[in-house]
Amino acid sequence: MVTKQLTGAAGSAGPEGSAPDAAAVTRADSLAREIFSDIANKWALLIIEALGGGTLRFTELRAEVEGISHKMLTQNLRLLERNGLLVRTVHPTVPPRVEYTLTEPGHALRATVDAMCAWTQRYLGEIESARDRFDDA
Repeated sequence: MVTKQLTGAAGSAGPEGSAPDAAAVTRADSLAREIFSDIANKWALLIIEALGGGTLRFTELRAEVEGISHKMLTQNLRLLERNGLLVRTVHPTVPPRVEYTLTEPGHALRATVDAMCAWTQRYLGEIESARDRFDDA
């Protein structure tokens, strides 16, 4: 449960050292679930990974994220922008030039994604063996 992490060993305290109130914990739980839902898809994670190299225009980003449709890229960019993970900059040119850049929280999330990729690479053999055993049973 997310609240265990939010109020865990360090005891996230409210103002003046008091324990967080139930409403704040419930709100944090709800927000965490929403954010996890928004970013827990392959497209969002691939977009974050692609933007880790720097600012990209929409067409450059679409080329970087192989297989993504225009619609899915647009939807995921909006979700990531809404959650403060990237910034969309529209330059007043004809046609408009739109660029996307990770924010500080976006870069922090990218570090987490990189750690997940490293974990996958480290345990790839064990994961594949477990899947084979499961599928053979």
